[in-house]
Amino acid sequence: MNSYAIVEAGGKQFWVEEGRFYDFDKLPLNAGDTLKLHKVLLVQNTSGLSIGKPFLSDYSIDATVLRHILGPKTLVYKMRPKKKTRKTFGNRVKLTRVHIKKIDNNSVTAVKCYF
Repeated sequence: MNSYAIVEAGGKQFWVEEGRFYDFDKLPLNAGDTLKLHKVLLVQNTSGLSIGKPFLSDYSIDATVLRHILGPKTLVYKMRPKKKTRKTFGNRVKLTRVHIKKIDNNSVTAVKCYF
């Protein structure tokens, strides 16, 4: 059975598993930097299910920054009928791709904590 955790990062909640990567909102880190996520809401592992109220203070998630990417483009089209005015513009969200190394049961030392 794979262990997983639910983590709050950047105002959103993510279901994270070891060895996978996730896209968070842009972090002020460089590629290759390591960070620890401390806002752990839930952990499921071999010893059972642990639920925080609201967070689990004895768990942390080790992660590595892979690279910075741009999200999919969101297009907005505005038109005023009978006025012949049209406007199209868009936005691409800046994201940071993070690789989850492991889910720790001890959070004694912290490298960099952004969440």
